Amino acid sequence: MVFSSLEFLFLYLPITLICYYAVPLRWRNAVLLIVSLIFYGWGEPRYLFLMISTIALDYVCGYLVGRWQGTPRAKTVLVIAVVLNLAILGFFKYYNFLADNLRLIPLFDFLPDLNLSLPVGISFYTFQSLSYVIDVYRGDARAQHDPVAFGAYVTLFPQLIAGPIVRYHDVDEQLREREHSVLMVSSGIRTFCAGFAKKVLLADVAGALWADFAAIPADSRTVIAAWMGILFYTAQIYLDFSAYSDMAIGLGKIVGFRFLENFDYPYTATSVTDFWRRWHISLSTWFREYVYIPLGGNRVGKWKLVRNTLVVWLLTGLWHGASWNFVLWGGYYFALLMLEKLILTNLLAKLPMAVRRLYTMVFVIIGWLIFTASDSFASGAEAWRYFGAMFGVGAAGFASGTDLYDLLRNLIFLAIVVIACTPLPRRLFYRGFAQRRWVRIAASAACIAAIAAGTVYLVASGFSPFLYYRF
Repeated sequence: MVFSSLEFLFLYLPITLICYYAVPLRWRNAVLLIVSLIFYGWGEPRYLFLMISTIALDYVCGYLVGRWQGTPRAKTVLVIAVVLNLAILGFFKYYNFLADNLRLIPLFDFLPDLNLSLPVGISFYTFQSLSYVIDVYRGDARAQHDPVAFGAYVTLFPQLIAGPIVRYHDVDEQLREREHSVLMVSSGIRTFCAGFAKKVLLADVAGALWADFAAIPADSRTVIAAWMGILFYTAQIYLDFSAYSDMAIGLGKIVGFRFLENFDYPYTATSVTDFWRRWHISLSTWFREYVYIPLGGNRVGKWKLVRNTLVVWLLTGLWHGASWNFVLWGGYYFALLMLEKLILTNLLAKLPMAVRRLYTMVFVIIGWLIFTASDSFASGAEAWRYFGAMFGVGAAGFASGTDLYDLLRNLIFLAIVVIACTPLPRRLFYRGFAQRRWVRIAASAACIAAIAAGTVYLVASGFSPFLYYRF
């Protein structure tokens, strides 16, 4: 089940909220656990046992780590938790990839082809559950003795499938006691509606346009067509993923949870380093806290700094998928970040802001082409041909009459998505008009209009999955 579906909007969500608010406070974690398992099992019933096993494993390990805090036994339990969690994740996510590559070597041709399907959201809930055991071991959180509360934390339906990755110590107190108020619920509804509109009315349309441009035969693709296509994909992946995060944060508020922001307008970044401070903040924070810093962070010599950064970025690439293009994507950002850290920092600081932003976006756009190579192209060679066409190599000219028509036809929509990727709409509302009564009324009307327009679009277009569901 996805947030941008009629079943969720008009069946699951109303029933869930009625059940949640109909019971006393002490039973609401239990309700969240049950409805979240139903939410997950709706589309992946065969993997419910896998999720429940992860919950049981980390609950027991966290309890034992808390009980044996400061002893060698606690560290042993932590190691067991890390190994088993990563083994489960690795088997389901990477077995097919490893087996396919190893079978190219005659020595490993015996490996069976299991054709495993990837459990939805396994990367998110595994990292989230594992963070609990690590936080307890570090003393950053108390061991949770209530298995229902812990189960509710791991399975929270707002962020279960595609994040943000909520670390345990960020919601420890909220699991025990949280705020339920009209103001918080109304804020959550506005945030959810904004995310819903962003997903259905902007991201999905941008994705359809990207699909059209990506389908142009290589020998007919012009420079303008190549750039229009990748610009629409660049808009789609941000609007789609940030829309899910907005909807998750909004739903969290409705049931009393405050999740941290997952995006901070990354396309306004002034360097690649700044971009990764703003993009998928929960994932970057997870790798920084649980991989980069334990390896020594940046308080080491130059070569260890390079090693630590390389490890983090190869893992970041692989986290996104079991495919060589994701490994290349991780390596690409490792190289850019090292280049900035070791050479370009002072030079970039002297450049005008507009130049720094243009520099950043060019490299981010190229990165998205690498990122999407396994999905939108039949082979890596086709992705390289697309890249060449962006800079005139092998392109069918600079532009055609059809390209100029497409550009003019989509110019207003392109301007809308560009504005939607900036903080301008939020600044206008919160800083300029938020205190005015007519704006609050207009915001309520806009929420209703967003749901209505999105519903019409969903009825017409059908299923609307999120890009990050496969991770």
